[in-house]
Amino acid sequence: MERIRHLPVVDDEGEELVGIVSQRDLFRSALARALGYGERAQDRVIAMLVVKDVMTNDPVHVSPETPIPEAARILLEKRVGCLPVVQGGRLVGILSETDLLRLVAE
Repeated sequence: MERIRHLPVVDDEGEELVGIVSQRDLFRSALARALGYGERAQDRVIAMLVVKDVMTNDPVHVSPETPIPEAARILLEKRVGCLPVVQGGRLVGILSETDLLRLVAE
């Protein structure tokens, strides 16, 4: 089983990329715990959240033609763990740090 750490968010038609929810975004909800809220309070806060409240809007993305070294540079400079791949305004894939590490290892 692979770990999923990034979920692209698309529009109602399921095509245009509008955001991304990362593991880091979800960890922010753990802030309630760090602030001393009890388990019930944490559950209520999390139950009230919707994707649009925690996602990163307008995420940096690349095209399928983006050279791998450039994509790696963007990941490093922007300090993001993945890059949605968009072609003609439509989400066609996602490139993660793990994908790049796998490429180097092979």
